[in-house]
Amino acid sequence: MFVGGGTPTLIGSHALTQILSGVKKYFPLSDGVEITTEANPDSVDARMLAELREGGFNRISFGMQSVAPGVLATLQRTHTAGASEEAAKLARQAGFDHVNLDLIYGTPGETDSDVRASVNACIDAGVDHVSAYSLIVEPGTPMSRAVKSGVLPPPDEDACADRYNIIDVMLQGADFNWYEVSNWAKPGGECEHNQAYWTNANWWGIGPGAHSHLDGRRWVNHKHPATYAQALSAGESVQADFEELTLEQIHVETVMLALRTRSGLDMSELNSEEVNRAKELAGQGLIRAQGLEQGVIQITDAGRLFADRVIRELLG
Repeated sequence: MFVGGGTPTLIGSHALTQILSGVKKYFPLSDGVEITTEANPDSVDARMLAELREGGFNRISFGMQSVAPGVLATLQRTHTAGASEEAAKLARQAGFDHVNLDLIYGTPGETDSDVRASVNACIDAGVDHVSAYSLIVEPGTPMSRAVKSGVLPPPDEDACADRYNIIDVMLQGADFNWYEVSNWAKPGGECEHNQAYWTNANWWGIGPGAHSHLDGRRWVNHKHPATYAQALSAGESVQADFEELTLEQIHVETVMLALRTRSGLDMSELNSEEVNRAKELAGQGLIRAQGLEQGVIQITDAGRLFADRVIRELLG
């Protein structure tokens, strides 16, 4: 179970534990199941974290982004430098089994030193999972307008690649292993929720704008809370749109998702032309030659920096 998208902790620990109780009533959960909530560092305190843990949540993910004040200001984050590490430590003290910190790298004005300081803060906070994503400037956002007007420079791809390497080396040196291109965990700290996506598993999405997937069918709920609530009150479906995936779409997504993981893709999933392309990519050092011999398609460390290209070329 994963409560996320935005800052669910803004509704308070009581409301969140009520939601969890409702889920358990209609969707019985296995013992030891991973139950996560997302949070901003400034939306929790020690008491709330203790109440969430007592209420059944055992994993929490904080949007740290950076410890550099300038970067946080550019990203328009409301928390201050140091708040994320403090929140993570309080979560550990409250008894959370797993704690994640999210980083964003490549923000205009960021330096390599900023990235190193952020990674060190994650390590010092005692978390067992770190996610790191390259900044994407979304159209229609204030940052997008600032980039278009020249107020901010666009993210630099070479700088982002260098910073990804900095993050990877530092985390692996602190006993974190990468298990997906943008995710590192200490042994046993891998996020089960994320792994469900990368293996094309089924999931139910509950709430406005939530997406679901079941046996090759995807659908999305009404995005506006009022429309969603009105449909529920009227006893109507909250589904706004859906798609039935074709076999080709399922194949493309299986390859795309599995290749981003350390475990890779079973070669039996590929046709003969794709196997030949995999061998060519191995010759370029982007796919592990040893893995091919074992019947597994896995990207190399260099391949991680060009994951999208490897996927495109493999699929032809």
